[in-house]
Amino acid sequence: MAKTFLKIAAIYFTVGVLLGMTMGIMQDFRLASVHAHFNLLGWVSMALFGVIYHFYPKAADTSLAKTHFWLHNIGLPVMQIGLAIEIVSGNSVLLPVVIVSSLLVVVGVVLFTINLFLQLGSASVKQKKDISV
Repeated sequence: MAKTFLKIAAIYFTVGVLLGMTMGIMQDFRLASVHAHFNLLGWVSMALFGVIYHFYPKAADTSLAKTHFWLHNIGLPVMQIGLAIEIVSGNSVLLPVVIVSSLLVVVGVVLFTINLFLQLGSASVKQKKDISV
């Protein structure tokens, strides 16, 4: 799971950076919140999940981790696409979609937290070998 989280994080980072560059070129910053969410919930959070799961592999091997992964990666893009359409069109018809997809992300984060609390005491941190010369 750790590598999968990190790979997806890199994709979100690319999307966030490209969106930021596009907004800068066009001098239209209406999608700044979408850009920020892709970078924070996509890049930063997913990368942190991946690093944490790397150091706590028992936590990564749980059904909570897998459910968290899918909830986050279904909820985040749907939420951001819906939000972007709302911002650009000025129409709030997709508000229920944005709300439900936001809740998917929230539930995923809660599952991550529960998973860590359940696994942290029993998971061992990978030890780095000390090579002294």
